Amino acid sequence: MQKLQSSLKNMVVVLVGFSLVIGGLLAWVNHVTAKPIAEKAEKTLAQGIKTVMGNDNIKVAAPENVTETIDGKPFTFVVHRATDASGKDLGAAVESTTGGFGGDLRVLVGFAPDGTILGYTILQSSETPGLGAKAQQWFQKDGKGNVIGKNPGQGDLHVSKDDKSGNAVDAITASTITSRAFLKAINQAYAAYKKKG
Repeated sequence: MQKLQSSLKNMVVVLVGFSLVIGGLLAWVNHVTAKPIAEKAEKTLAQGIKTVMGNDNIKVAAPENVTETIDGKPFTFVVHRATDASGKDLGAAVESTTGGFGGDLRVLVGFAPDGTILGYTILQSSETPGLGAKAQQWFQKDGKGNVIGKNPGQGDLHVSKDDKSGNAVDAITASTITSRAFLKAINQAYAAYKKKG
């Protein structure tokens, strides 16, 4: 077998061939893993809805999308209405995304029918590990910046250093930007919930 001569044409042919093989392999891996990833995300969301609603025995209606224009950009919020076994309205869990310090911060917030926050969980975060990542615990009932039981309908939630009145919440120490983003996500989720009311 004769050795390929080193020429531009031969190098291009080899690189294109190699790229096609690798591209095909990546497409196959993506196809094989897409379904398990989607199933895992669906289970995580279903468990998250039960967690933020504070009730394991709920029925969740088909999700409803709400589009809002915020700061000139369109944002889509997903509202998951929940009822108990007898059909009594328990409120809704709302998916909300906003920009944090390190990227998008995606939050799932549970609201009672009157707008009171029942619970929350962070679905996606790119925040700084050790600082911004504290949001998962910081704003819980036993956390320093508790938002559970607050009602954004009585005034937007905001960081206490911005304003001492109304629905002020203590920010995560050394992570004010993440705290503001988290509270903004909750306020926007509340607006989407009320719009679908």
